[in-house]
Amino acid sequence: MKKIALTSLLTVFAVSGAHAANVIDGNPLYMPKAGHFYSVTSLESHTEQSTPWTLGEDFGYGVSDKLALEVSTSATENDEFDSMSWNDINLALTFRAVDAGSFKLDVLGAYGVDGVYPDHAPFLKKENTGYAWMAGLRAGFTTGNFTIAGTAAYLYANSESFNWADKGMHYLALGLETQFVIDSNWNLVASALYTGVTNDKYAYGDVEFGKVKNAGTWTGEFGVNYNLDATKFVGAYINGSLNHHGGTAADEWEWDDGFGFGVKFGIDF
Repeated sequence: MKKIALTSLLTVFAVSGAHAANVIDGNPLYMPKAGHFYSVTSLESHTEQSTPWTLGEDFGYGVSDKLALEVSTSATENDEFDSMSWNDINLALTFRAVDAGSFKLDVLGAYGVDGVYPDHAPFLKKENTGYAWMAGLRAGFTTGNFTIAGTAAYLYANSESFNWADKGMHYLALGLETQFVIDSNWNLVASALYTGVTNDKYAYGDVEFGKVKNAGTWTGEFGVNYNLDATKFVGAYINGSLNHHGGTAADEWEWDDGFGFGVKFGIDF
């Protein structure tokens, strides 16, 4: 259940973007203009995990200057394509409720399915599939050279789309994203995201698990982006996670072994 929560949530948190001038370059407050499409394709791996490569795609459309729709998905391969999985598919909406010069306020919503086509398992097999709903707010301030944005969101995940029983996973997520523009070509981005479980117990289908209250994860990321022109950019990034195993015998924080790294390509058209 934890994976679907993070997948759907991070899709909305980490949508790549642009300045107030809608130049796509990795800015966290990007909104496509009405009638514009955008695509951000990523390829990432990890120095220690068994699954070496994940291919992700975020594809969006500006319904209006204030409303954007995004569909995202990802797939992984392992052991030189010996095994493959279609991980997830997510639908997200972003509404710009306030656009007052440099200050922006967005309302976020998302729905996600995890375990779409796991390796050696049927399509949408119930035992391997989870569903999540998310609602949140993002507020930020942007200038010609610097952007900072903070996000707060609530997410509910369960083994069925409309199972609102209190045995599902309840998450609180808090994020901070920044961008510093060096010149017309180069910019630096950094982010920190905390996701924490807020309920005492959870269940997956008919199976109930133990206490998980206060279990959470900090994820940090740093990247460098290069603008090919006003409508295209490429980027490279690294990330790492710090996990808290609250409510278990090992009630402590610990870093993941190794770190993640990847590249991305974004285009607005």
